[in-house]
Amino acid sequence: MSDAADAVVVGGGTVGGWCAYFLRRSGLDRVVVLERRTLGQGASSRAAGIVRTQGGTPWAVRLGEWSRRFYLSQHDEIGIDSGFTEQGYLLPCFTQADVLAAHERMAMQNALGLDVRWLEPGQVDALNPTLAPGLTLGGTYCALDGYLTPPRNVTAYAVALATSGVQVRERVAFTGLVTDDGVATGVQTSAGPISTPLVVLTGGPELAAVAGLAGIRVPAGGVRHQVAVTEPHADLASERVPMVFDLTAGLYWRPEEGGLLFGMSNPDEPPGEAACVDEPYLARMRQRLAELVPVTAGLGLRRTWAATIDYTPDHLPIIGPATGGRQTLTGVTVASAGGAGMMWGPAVAKAAADVALTGDTDVVDVADLGLDRFDEDGNSKLATDPIALPFPQHAPQAPGKLTIP
Repeated sequence: MSDAADAVVVGGGTVGGWCAYFLRRSGLDRVVVLERRTLGQGASSRAAGIVRTQGGTPWAVRLGEWSRRFYLSQHDEIGIDSGFTEQGYLLPCFTQADVLAAHERMAMQNALGLDVRWLEPGQVDALNPTLAPGLTLGGTYCALDGYLTPPRNVTAYAVALATSGVQVRERVAFTGLVTDDGVATGVQTSAGPISTPLVVLTGGPELAAVAGLAGIRVPAGGVRHQVAVTEPHADLASERVPMVFDLTAGLYWRPEEGGLLFGMSNPDEPPGEAACVDEPYLARMRQRLAELVPVTAGLGLRRTWAATIDYTPDHLPIIGPATGGRQTLTGVTVASAGGAGMMWGPAVAKAAADVALTGDTDVVDVADLGLDRFDEDGNSKLATDPIALPFPQHAPQAPGKLTIP
C-alpha cells in the first residue's frame, strides 16, 4: 500500500475506474483506486450495456453523446474497447401525450446536434418488423445509439488503469477521510492511511454509505434491476431489432446472441440491496414484452440476473464538490451516474476528474449537478429526467451529513 498519492478514487466500478484513468492521463503521477471487492464486481459487470444519447434533458444528451464518442475512440487510445455496437434506438409513442412530449424532446436533442428523427406509425413497423403492427402512434429514432458488452467494459478500464500506471488496490476498503480545517489531506483505509490532496468518492448504489464514512450526506440509493435474455429465434436477428424503450412500462430491449435481452425495474419496490430475480415481476414484464414483440411469447429464457444499481431522486447524475449547506470540504469530489453507468459513466468520470482538478469541465455544465441541488430531505430543485427507468422518486435518507473538522 502506497502511503501517498496525488489523488485517490474510491470505488472500482465504471465511474471510479474511468475517473482514475482520466486523472492519471491528466498528468498526475500517483493515482490510487480503492475497491473493497474487485474491479467491476458490482453492477458494472451486470448491466445491460445500453448507450442512449436520446436523453430527456440537455445534461443527459451531452453525457450520452460524450460517452458514445469515447467508446468509439477507445481502441485507438488504449488498444482495447468496450465492444460498442451501433444498433439504433427507438422510443415508441402510445398516446397523444407521448407524441407531444417526444416532439418537444426531439427539438431539444436536434438543437444540441443529435440526429434524432420522427417516424410515423408505418415507418416504425417497417423499421422494427418484430413489433406487433399498428400499436404505436409513431416514435423517435436515433441510428447512432447502441450498446456495449459490460464485462468487456470492465476489462477495458482495467487495461487502461494497468497500462497508464494507476495503482489499483482491490479488497481494500475506504473507512474515512483525513482533514485539516476543512481541507482533505488523506484517506483512511482498511490497510492503513494514504495522504492525498484529492479524493473522488464514487461507489454506485453504495455511494451514500461511502460518503457517510466521510461525514457527507449524499441522497442516492440502490434498487433492484433485472435483466433476462431469451433463447434465439430467426425473427430476432439483429438487423430486424433496433433497441426499444417502452417508457410506459419502463421496459427496454435489444438484440443479444440471436435472442432478445430485456431489462426492467419495479417503481413500486422499496429501495435497498437486492441481487435475486423477482419472478412475479419478471413474469409481468414478459407479458408486456409479448404484447409488443409477439414472437417472444413462446421463447424460453437462456439467462436471468439481477443487480443493485444506483439512482438519484431526479434521475440525474451527481458531479461536484462535497458540500452541505454553505460548507464545502475542499479536495473532495462526489460522482454518481444515477443508474446510467454504461450510458453516462465515462462522461461522468471525465467531468468528475476535471472538477477535482480545476473545479469545472467542458464535458457538461455541472453548475446545477452538485449536492447543493438537494434539500435536507433529499428533494431536488431540478425536474426529473423523463427518459429514465421508473426508479423511486425519493432516495432513502442517506447516512451522515457534512462536517468540517
